[in-house]
Amino acid sequence: MTAVRNTEARSYAKPVVVPERLELLQGPTSGVVKLPRHLKWSGNARYDLAEPGRIVDLYRTVINEAATPSDLYVYIDTATLAALWPTMWLPAPVRRVWEQCFPELARLRSSTTA
Repeated sequence: MTAVRNTEARSYAKPVVVPERLELLQGPTSGVVKLPRHLKWSGNARYDLAEPGRIVDLYRTVINEAATPSDLYVYIDTATLAALWPTMWLPAPVRRVWEQCFPELARLRSSTTA
């Protein structure tokens, strides 16, 4: 699965890219990450993951801007995504597609609000 076009939400025209399986996400969890221009085209593309909040900023950027699943595989980590998912802000259409493809993410979010 490379991209899913969300026909319900026409306001978000960019296809949402999702991984084939969450287990394939093996991005860094520490250190400094510099995103390529196609993922971070304005502002600071450097993310020091030791700084508070920077890893969630990195994940939001990559999830929203990924052009292919390989972008996700390189920059997102499965366990870290699961920890951040319940509280990470994402556009509703993006969150909906990810949670439709991976119901375990929806369960993580609902378990923290229950």
